Amino acid sequence: MLFLMNDRVLFLGDDPSLDIQSRRFEAISPAYAVKLGQELFAEQPMLHREAPQRARRLALLLMIKAPEVNAALFVSPSVGCRPDQVITRFASLPMEVMANLYERDMSSGGLTPVQADREVWRRLAA
Repeated sequence: MLFLMNDRVLFLGDDPSLDIQSRRFEAISPAYAVKLGQELFAEQPMLHREAPQRARRLALLLMIKAPEVNAALFVSPSVGCRPDQVITRFASLPMEVMANLYERDMSSGGLTPVQADREVWRRLAA
């Protein structure tokens, strides 16, 4: 499974134990999972680059709570901002797009924020 976190494609594995894991997090609502992501990115705006294991766990939680989602954008205005200032967006991307993004992210140049924005988030569009 692949998950796009901002401009980084995370490989979450092909773990069939997702069903077991999802029971473990039944009490957590999708809104709480998003709030947790906002808190993490408020603390560390480059979490997806600086703490990829934490980003993977967040991505897995988001996928458990909203299985149709395979991409999340968390934009923090500054380190230590209030969590409610972290902007969030979510998407469901076709597998072909995810595979292409993953291939580019694993290449020598890597996936850049501008490429991810143009192809997925479209925040910089005029």
